[in-house]
Amino acid sequence: MTKHINTQKQFFFIICVLYTVLSFSQKIVKKPNVLVIFTDDHRYSGVHALGGMDLKTPQIDALAKDGVAFTNTYLMGAFTGATCVASRAMLLTGTNVFQLGGAGHKILNTSKTIGETFQNAGYNTHIIGKWHQDGESLKRSFTSGDKIMGKGLYLVDHFRMPFFDWDKAGEFKKDDAYLLVYDDHGNIIRQPVPKEAKRGPTGTEENGPHTSEVFANEASKYFKNYKSNKPFMMYLAFHAPHDPRQAPQKYKDMYPSEDITLPPSYMAQHPFDNGHMFLRDEELAPWPRTPDVAKQQLSDYYAIITHLDEQIGKVISALKESGQYENTLIVFSGDSGLAVGNHGLMGKQNIYDEDGIHVPLIFSGNLIKNKGTRFDAFSYIHDIYPTICDFVQVPIPASVSGKSLSPIINSKVNQVRNSTYHAYRQFQRAYRKGDYKLIEYVRAQDFSKKEGESISGSRVTQLFNIKKDPWETQDLSFFPENKDIIAKMRSEMKAKAIEIGDKKENVKGEKYDFWDFY
Repeated sequence: MTKHINTQKQFFFIICVLYTVLSFSQKIVKKPNVLVIFTDDHRYSGVHALGGMDLKTPQIDALAKDGVAFTNTYLMGAFTGATCVASRAMLLTGTNVFQLGGAGHKILNTSKTIGETFQNAGYNTHIIGKWHQDGESLKRSFTSGDKIMGKGLYLVDHFRMPFFDWDKAGEFKKDDAYLLVYDDHGNIIRQPVPKEAKRGPTGTEENGPHTSEVFANEASKYFKNYKSNKPFMMYLAFHAPHDPRQAPQKYKDMYPSEDITLPPSYMAQHPFDNGHMFLRDEELAPWPRTPDVAKQQLSDYYAIITHLDEQIGKVISALKESGQYENTLIVFSGDSGLAVGNHGLMGKQNIYDEDGIHVPLIFSGNLIKNKGTRFDAFSYIHDIYPTICDFVQVPIPASVSGKSLSPIINSKVNQVRNSTYHAYRQFQRAYRKGDYKLIEYVRAQDFSKKEGESISGSRVTQLFNIKKDPWETQDLSFFPENKDIIAKMRSEMKAKAIEIGDKKENVKGEKYDFWDFY
């Protein structure tokens, strides 16, 4: 009898040990969470730790210090003035601008979105913030979401932003949108969007919370309340620092316009017609862009970035307080550059580096081992998706054409690309290899519903040594000694265009082809 009892005790002891070991093993093998923070119109030099400009971004700087940063990451291009449409489509699908099937408003059914991929890998996928694509792809990409913006109702005001709750059906009807406002006691309450509401930045911090605050609060709540055993993949899409460049007064006071230092590429006016000179972004400031005008624009830009930075800090603090920081890969990037006075431009409808295509890219958090490292390898926004998959060991779908940067992060290779290629509508193309960047402009036909048929643009060639001249201030194209460099880069650019499918047939809705005018 005693022997039988001892045998039972041994059996239960073994079971307990096995249960403990299995439980511990499960905790160890749980896949990492993923937090993707994507900002809007946030150029590379809009992060102090990366560009060294006179703006304060201590929270994003901390992400860079606690991770790795890529110093040559770019938006490939766009076929609409709202370049963030293409940028976000490329991020979400891991495909290049000529594989989107159009401008990027509708994600192809053949493209597996990052949300779909992570759902299939057992993740809860959650979206907060800006969505620039179709409702069907939104519905299939995420299992949940909150404070969705950009679904057909927009007041051009960070303090009066129409939001939508998560809609599993993906319809997001206009009648379901609401504003967040302060009541008489300072509490945040919902309010229907007034039918007579006028577009324009008329709101202030007295009316309601800023979009950056709303999105950061939602992300923080998600982490605090997360109870699932599944890992999560969050897509946190901020609208800042996109115009209107509004920020609470506290942040505006940090940047008196008279104290702003203009970048080396500041110009009062762009020296020629680049094909798309007259659109809403360029109408945000009068011509010419006097130093005072440019300084005020930069002051507002820096203020909204510093306010955004503080909200990102709140998100990371909430992630740490939830106990999930240790097992979360944090990815930070912007969707495009922004001129804000550079080369006499205001918007991002160009393929200069800081003015249009150069963006920050940081992989951060406890899971990153070689902290503080900078990589100068060429990369695109559509390389982010496969890199995340590689890092957390989720299979990369066959529809993804971007290249994983994981081998660079893990010090196995120095680069996965030896050049970059860029396109803006039928007017501009660029090719970067080594120290040099070639930009070609054409005078081409165009069409708009308002103006009908027209001709705009200029046949201009520019050559910059980006290594020596990162702000692209000295055009080297007319120096005789650069003749061979230009010829070689033109030849390689044409070959690359053929390789990646740069033709109007690959961009649904495009009437004109750059190469017909080149």
